[in-house]
Amino acid sequence: MPKPVNGRMGGFQLWVNLPRSHKWMDPRYQEVEHASIPEVITEQGVTVRVICGAYAGMTGPVQDIVADPAFFDVEMGPKMAFKHRIRDGYTLFVYVIRGAGSFDPQDLQPIRNRQAGLFGDGNEVRVRTGAEPVRFLLLAGKPIGEPVAWYGPIVMNTQEELKQAFREYRNGTFFKTTW
Repeated sequence: MPKPVNGRMGGFQLWVNLPRSHKWMDPRYQEVEHASIPEVITEQGVTVRVICGAYAGMTGPVQDIVADPAFFDVEMGPKMAFKHRIRDGYTLFVYVIRGAGSFDPQDLQPIRNRQAGLFGDGNEVRVRTGAEPVRFLLLAGKPIGEPVAWYGPIVMNTQEELKQAFREYRNGTFFKTTW
């Protein structure tokens, strides 16, 4: 269950697009309790909650994802700095969920609440705050470099695969495993 924020419940759901070789594998769901998420506080006072992947020797509770993603919840106070280098060949994006921060190399203007920034291959993301704090999700993964055919919650590589998935859904055979 997500941790209440200002009396409201909050949470995010991460859907990972799989390579063609894994599209028809049994579906998996991993629910993560707030208490199971390791927290790292940097020397500068930045809080990094490691949901998936690893940071500063801590490994998140979401594991064994084919696309090898990293998923961090980062919180910074005013006038702080944070940097993180993504693995070579990976793509990184951030989604700000509170406040605003300057994210290099996209430093032309701050990225604010409910805005995202995309960073390419092999970059180091550097974040700075001014008078305002920021909280953001940092997500990175290995691009699969395959075509995308998408409809609703189903992502495949071709329109024919999408049709097959929806046929299976209508016939009750799409879900191979029950929880």
